[in-house]
Amino acid sequence: MSTTTMTPLPLEGSFPQGLQPFPMPDAEYIFKRNKAKSRNRHLLVASAASITAMCLLAFVIFHGYVAWMLAYPFVAPLKSNPQEAIGVAYENVVFPSKSGNTTVSGWYIPADTDGGEKAESQRTVVFSHGYGANREENWVPMYELSKLLHGLNYNILMFDYGYASKEYKAPATGGLEESQQLLAAVDYVKSRGAEDIVVWGFSMGAGTALQAALQTGDIDAMILDSLFIPSSKALFDNLNQFVTLPNFSLPMIESLIPLWTGSSFGSIPAQEVISHVYDIPLFIMHGTNDVKAPYQTAEAVADSQGSPLSRTWIVPEGQHEMLFRAHPTEYIQRAALFLSQVDQQLQSDRA
Repeated sequence: MSTTTMTPLPLEGSFPQGLQPFPMPDAEYIFKRNKAKSRNRHLLVASAASITAMCLLAFVIFHGYVAWMLAYPFVAPLKSNPQEAIGVAYENVVFPSKSGNTTVSGWYIPADTDGGEKAESQRTVVFSHGYGANREENWVPMYELSKLLHGLNYNILMFDYGYASKEYKAPATGGLEESQQLLAAVDYVKSRGAEDIVVWGFSMGAGTALQAALQTGDIDAMILDSLFIPSSKALFDNLNQFVTLPNFSLPMIESLIPLWTGSSFGSIPAQEVISHVYDIPLFIMHGTNDVKAPYQTAEAVADSQGSPLSRTWIVPEGQHEMLFRAHPTEYIQRAALFLSQVDQQLQSDRA
């Protein structure tokens, strides 16, 4: 029977060969390690906060840019003039807006007699162009309508709203300041001897005409083509046709708009414009395929009217401001008939 001798481990002194003691961390090491962990944690929090701040800043800048684009839309410069385009004499005119805050510039085209001689006429049409366009608004087309009216012995005023002006730039305000510019245009043609004044508006220019008509009795009739009544939702829906925006973008854009325009969407009397009963004849024309302004809004305005001369032309498959190009003969016939009936009524009332 063999016997194994066990060698006891020493209780003190060095470890046996091959075995090393586990070093115990000292207080300085622990402090440095905790300090490093704390520094890393702070860096992580600071980095996350910086990224969040940059994202928020980018969010605000993007929506601020959208709001700025709404206030200052791109508008192409004027390409011609009435003399070059349709061979009629005109005058360059400048006058202050009704509010006194902006300046308006345009062209005044005096009426001609059948013999071609200049004559004083008491009938004037004031054109009210749409958003993103100027007084020429070529796709309507404004010059061809001016030629028609000139042949019917109407004076004509074509002018730029502030956001379309190169010399007197002003922000777009959804009709708030634009209605003041239109009222000034009405005052101007009155100063030139107009007694019968018709405003012919397109898109937002038609909505602006309705806003102006809430404030004056000097407009005798209106033709409203592709009526667009600006509101926060309407403008947001139009923006989404170019870039998809989440629903929470709308209140951000609304809050930033006043930085550029000095006014808010909430100041636009959209509901009053739609429900108001105007005491003048309105000819409202609209297309069922208008993706910028629903024709149901035009119908709602038309349904509120009481003048026996008011009428509506809802064009099947018609597109925004393209009704003339799609149906030129019918468009001219309907407009000329409306103007003729309005003129007869005004002459009868005056007699």
